[in-house]
Amino acid sequence: MTSSSARECSIANALAVVGERWSLLVLREVLLGNLRFDAIAAATGGSRDILATRLRTLVEAGVLERRLYSEQPQRYEYLPTQAGRALQPVLLALMEWGDRYVTQGPPPTVWEHSCGAELHLAAVCAACGAPVGSGESRLVRLGGVDRSSRSEPE
Repeated sequence: MTSSSARECSIANALAVVGERWSLLVLREVLLGNLRFDAIAAATGGSRDILATRLRTLVEAGVLERRLYSEQPQRYEYLPTQAGRALQPVLLALMEWGDRYVTQGPPPTVWEHSCGAELHLAAVCAACGAPVGSGESRLVRLGGVDRSSRSEPE
């Protein structure tokens, strides 16, 4: 399938912005409060040129905002926008998946919810609050094509 005939997909659209390893690690660091380039580079271990490119992409996409914090020499910090903050649950879900299926031993990072319990994400229906699991949802549109009027295969 060529890109011109590929299925229209919000996952593909999102991955075009944040789907590269260093983009996600940069975003992780910014959401952890490491807002300056040197801190991001130290925490990720990424090369400076790759990180600079990823930061520029995230700023251009509206995920991060670049703000001057020093005039001499000119230095910038990176702040999450609303779009950037909206990715925190995605990063937490990816972390939890990694803890469960990839990381050997105890999780290297643990979050606590404001209620005091260790944080574990759960997908729930926003309308009814019921947990979302495999087989508990039905596809109604795929690639911009409405499928709700189609009959289910027997």
